[in-house]
Amino acid sequence: EVQLVESGGGLVQAGGSLRLSCAASGFTFDDYAIGWFRQAPGKEREGVSCISSIHGSTYYADSVKGRFTISRDNAKKTVYLQMNGLKPEDTAVYYCARDRRLFRACVLPENEYDYWGQGTQVTVSS
Repeated sequence: EVQLVESGGGLVQAGGSLRLSCAASGFTFDDYAIGWFRQAPGKEREGVSCISSIHGSTYYADSVKGRFTISRDNAKKTVYLQMNGLKPEDTAVYYCARDRRLFRACVLPENEYDYWGQGTQVTVSS
């Protein structure tokens, strides 16, 4: 059974940092890109960042570029999202998801992802 479990969310002041983790199981982790998405209250879910299976290439949404860093540890089957310089507008539930296709550069449209975690809340106070 494919499972993705997020952790690391919490409450932080503006300018602070958090590191989210996405622990995967039930599939060959090395073969798939993983993406991070977020959904703020009253807004649609949006792609934040993704990391490919091949060469670990990365992609970031403009809103987080330069502040967030995605990485993966294939031995631990975990993807991380280091979030620095957090802003109140980063407040959202953050989800990780698995690319529906193997061995390709990551993309962010959410319909390209087939399995999702339950989400972790990130709240940034001003």
